[in-house]
Parts: sequence; structure tokens; C-alpha cells
Amino acid sequence: MKQSPAPRVAVRGIILHENRLLLVNAWKGRTHLWCAPGGGVEPHSSLTDNLQREIMEETGLAVRVGAPCLVNEFHDPNGTFHQVDVYFRCTIVSGDPYGDWTDPEGIVSHRRWVTRAELADLRVKPDSLAAVAWRDPDAPAYDPLEPILR
Repeated sequence: MKQSPAPRVAVRGIILHENRLLLVNAWKGRTHLWCAPGGGVEPHSSLTDNLQREIMEETGLAVRVGAPCLVNEFHDPNGTFHQVDVYFRCTIVSGDPYGDWTDPEGIVSHRRWVTRAELADLRVKPDSLAAVAWRDPDAPAYDPLEPILR
């Protein structure tokens, strides 16, 4: 039996500004799926350091990383992909929330600030993103395995 690779670990930031949530495109050049900014964890760097780096790359914003607020897993039920995302609440320290920027990795090409009502009309992952971002009393701290979208 072939062994699947270990789950990938990633970090993501919940950033609210003027009661709007920051979203980025989830796949290079495509905007049919949105997520919170962040990305894969590099070894020998803390989760918070990884998140600050990823948010700067993907949005041009420097953030202070606060408390973790969600652990979410998603996977490809027909493949080997399995990712664990750890979400943290973040506060903007510097940078223009509406300014131009370029992701040096070339993955994120779009970012947008959305209200909760606007979020409801978008395709986002994880499914619990709105509840967590706006601190609903029933928002999960752990969001179990969701299938990846294509």
C-alpha cells in the first residue's frame, strides 16, 4: 500500500478593517474561490513569523498576529492532498489596505475587502469563514475535513 504524504501545514490571517474581511484569490490567476491570506509554513520559522511573511507577500500589509481562532482541514478525497490551516486574528500595523501591490510569488493576483453580506455571495473556503471572522457564538474552533474545490 502506497503511503500518502504528510498533511501540509499552512497559516492564514483573519483581517477585519472597517468591518470588512480581507480575501485573496485562492489559486494563481483565478478568482472563482476566495480565502483568507496566508500560505505554507516553512520549517524552522514560527507560525506567526510565517503568517507575517505570507500576508506581506500576498497583500503588501504588515500585521500583528494575535490569537489563533480556527484550525481547518481540507483534502482531496480522490487524491493525496491534505492540508491543515491554522487561522489567527491579525491587525494591520502598516501598509495601504487599498493600495497597489504585487505578490513576489505571483500566486495572489487579487485581493478584496468584503462585508459579511458580500461574503455570503462568494465561493470561499473554509465554509466557517464568516462565522469565525465575525465571532459568531457558534463559530467552530476546529472545522473538520472539508473536500477541496476544483
